[in-house]
Amino acid sequence: MAAFLQWRRFVFFDKETVKDPVDNGKNFVVPMGISACDSGRGHIVLGDMEGQIWFLTRSLQLTSFQAYKLRVTHIYQLKQHSILVSVGQDEQGINPLVKVWNLDKRDSGNPLCTRIFPAIPGNKPTEVSCLSVHENLNFMAIGFTDGSVVLTKGDITRDRHSKTLTLHEGTCPITGLSFRQGGKLTHLFVATLEKVQCYTLSVKEYPRLELDTHGCALRCSALTDPSQDSQFIVAGDDCVYLYQPDERGPCFAFDGRKLLAHWHRGYLLLLTRDTKSPNKSEFGSGETSPSERQILTIYDLDNKFIAYSAVFDDIIDVLAEWGSFYILTRDGKMSVLQEKDTQTKLEMLFKKNLFVMAINLAKSQHLDSDGLSEIFRQYGDHLYVKGDHDGAVQQYIRTIGKLEPSYVIRKFLDAQRIHNLTAYLQALHRQSLANADHTTLLLNCYTKLKDSSKLEEFIKSSESEVHFDVEIAIKVLRQAGYHSHAVFLAERHTHHEWYLKIQLEDLKNYQEALRYIGRLPFEQAESNMKRYGKTLMHHVPDGTTLLLKGLCTDYQPSRDSADRDSLERGTTNKANSEEFIPIFANNPRELRAFLEHMIEVEPFSPQGVYDTLLELRLQDWAHEQDPEKKKVLQGAALSLLTSDNTVFDKALVLCQMHNFKEGVLYLYEKGKLYQQIMHYHMQNEEYGKVVEACKRYGDQEACLWEQALGYFARKEEDCKAYISEVLLHIDQNNLMPPLLVVQTLAHNSTATLSVIKDYLINKLQRESQQIEDDECKIRQYREETAQLRSEIQELRTSAKIFQKTKCSMCNSPLELPSVHFLCSHSFHQHCFESYAESDAECPTCTPENRKVMDMLRAQDQKRDLHDHFTRQLRCSNDGFSVVADYFGRGVFNKLTLITDPPGGRTGAGSLEADLQRDLLIHTKRNA
Repeated sequence: MAAFLQWRRFVFFDKETVKDPVDNGKNFVVPMGISACDSGRGHIVLGDMEGQIWFLTRSLQLTSFQAYKLRVTHIYQLKQHSILVSVGQDEQGINPLVKVWNLDKRDSGNPLCTRIFPAIPGNKPTEVSCLSVHENLNFMAIGFTDGSVVLTKGDITRDRHSKTLTLHEGTCPITGLSFRQGGKLTHLFVATLEKVQCYTLSVKEYPRLELDTHGCALRCSALTDPSQDSQFIVAGDDCVYLYQPDERGPCFAFDGRKLLAHWHRGYLLLLTRDTKSPNKSEFGSGETSPSERQILTIYDLDNKFIAYSAVFDDIIDVLAEWGSFYILTRDGKMSVLQEKDTQTKLEMLFKKNLFVMAINLAKSQHLDSDGLSEIFRQYGDHLYVKGDHDGAVQQYIRTIGKLEPSYVIRKFLDAQRIHNLTAYLQALHRQSLANADHTTLLLNCYTKLKDSSKLEEFIKSSESEVHFDVEIAIKVLRQAGYHSHAVFLAERHTHHEWYLKIQLEDLKNYQEALRYIGRLPFEQAESNMKRYGKTLMHHVPDGTTLLLKGLCTDYQPSRDSADRDSLERGTTNKANSEEFIPIFANNPRELRAFLEHMIEVEPFSPQGVYDTLLELRLQDWAHEQDPEKKKVLQGAALSLLTSDNTVFDKALVLCQMHNFKEGVLYLYEKGKLYQQIMHYHMQNEEYGKVVEACKRYGDQEACLWEQALGYFARKEEDCKAYISEVLLHIDQNNLMPPLLVVQTLAHNSTATLSVIKDYLINKLQRESQQIEDDECKIRQYREETAQLRSEIQELRTSAKIFQKTKCSMCNSPLELPSVHFLCSHSFHQHCFESYAESDAECPTCTPENRKVMDMLRAQDQKRDLHDHFTRQLRCSNDGFSVVADYFGRGVFNKLTLITDPPGGRTGAGSLEADLQRDLLIHTKRNA
């Protein structure tokens, strides 16, 4: 009783009297003489003392049919099937009959009765006390007042598909029967006034287990929902007991004489007498005197509170249907208890600050996570206002994921409750819902509390349980001065940049940073050496150089010996050595060692490697004073130039900057810059090497001799020997006109006539000889022309006698018919027709004549081509298109084949060469 008084009472149900739908002003009237009730399948089933069974629908429509001739004593409506089982009497003094009705089928308008059999335990007549049917329609149990239980096994709707047996015998009346299905096991709970027993029906011989030695009154037992593990409830006068098939469960001390027990949707409904009655009815049943008052109480056993309690008069039964409780009283009235909605119930609990009960209620009502979170928030606010910050933060933690974290954080920041704030932030991180700001705030809390153990526990959690932004954590730890923690976090989570940044900038541990880079994969090692290479080179130059050598040849991360043996070396990683040259800006010694290592190991290194090494060697050569060492350095520099790996332009600039004569001349020769070679000797006034350069390269560039003559002509020194040697080569190869030679040497005051005497004499002699040869040819051409003219005249004025006796084609004697030409050639008729291309031309003279005609035709075309091209070029708006058109037609094709013959500077070219040269000159001017 003490435990019962501790339960809080609420009014979670609204009571209303059911009104008649036809006449709204009057109460609904239940048929009189009700003797049995049940509900299910969307209707309430009532049996009366006249043998009728009534059906009440949700719209309060009543229908009935005559099931028995005398009265109905028991009704059982299955919840999952439209099957109704009833017990009643058709004749006075005759044993009760059990009838099974199929409500979906009709027989003359009434439900179809599929089976009728007498309710007899053996051959002893007795009354039925209770009835229960299994939902699978394979079991039906009937309890009797003599303590017997009859079990029908098989299809309960058919006689021939089932068998009936006496399952239980005793002396105490049966007060309650309930089937329980758990997996493949079927149990039957049997309650009497003195005992509670359980039979296992899915095992042969139906073993029995006695659960308790006290029972209950009639209608004071029920079976809970499957959500409550289908426990059997027995409501005794002192306590309410719950039973499993193999043991007794919890009990609740609810005092009072129990008249009725029901279970519906997690609620236990008990009907008790308001005052104890001095006279007990038979079997302890609930039959009462007309003036007896009763208390109806609805319990929530999970949450330990009373959901409703009220006093009623003469209740027949309480039925659960359509989500509500319907209360039938003997005066024919019907009341309904409608449960309030969950939110209304929660608000009632909130007003009384019963948050724990509200949370339990919400969980039992399967409230969604948003609703639960709101309850936790209100509970947390309540505890916070009361000053229970530790309790408040525990409730706020349960809102994580639904409630905005800033709502909670702001509260504890304002209250200076850093311990509570830390607890909330830890929970936020455990659920992986923390952002960067939350991580920063949590780490700041740790540092403010100087709680190194919590800090280490937070950052050293297993890698699979990391619930925070690692990079943010590293930043905060570094800022707070916890460098060792930050380094640990960066190394563990492979934040290489942060690890190196802290080691180099904060801890100044350059050797460790270098070791760490050497353990990284190739891509990370390469990028970090580019970023931190200069710093490392400044502090640990030897180690940095060694690492760069490996990185640019065949890089393999440094590991333990066991790991190194198992490392696959199938792939080769090489960095671009040229990209690391800027790292050695202030370390020429290490740079030289690095570059020499690269060209030795990798002969096909980038051009920049060779160019930089060449620059270093030239610098060493320029600053070296020892002749022997200087010679060695010179050879080393030349070896790079001859390796064909340096860039020509860069190498030439470097050699010129350091005045490296051998290199400059080598590059000039390599690039066929012969004029530059000669100009280099001219600038250094090396007269002999000027002449030597002309001899070596004059065949490739004839203008070198002209430039050499002009160079010596400008010198005021005595250069007669060099001038004579140059003139000799010019004369032998006819490189310059004599007049130009004289004009060139006229600028030299030291060069007298004796210097060019021999040159002029030889030149005049050769020209005189050329004149004589030309005059001889002129005379020959004149004689041939005169002879041809006389022959033409003779042909025109006199007859031609053909005396040829042989054919000019086949050299056989001529036979008629024959063909004769004025050129004195004769042919057989058939030979002429076979070989002649035209009837008017001699086959023998045709090739030569065609050449002459082509030459004449070409002269005529070229005579007009120059004027036509010039006129078209002048009139066109796009001169380049005109020139391109002439190029496309091949007009200028022969220009590339024309070379000036020796002495071409004074002699005239052919007509065709002159014409195309003129065309080019005009084209350039107009374009």
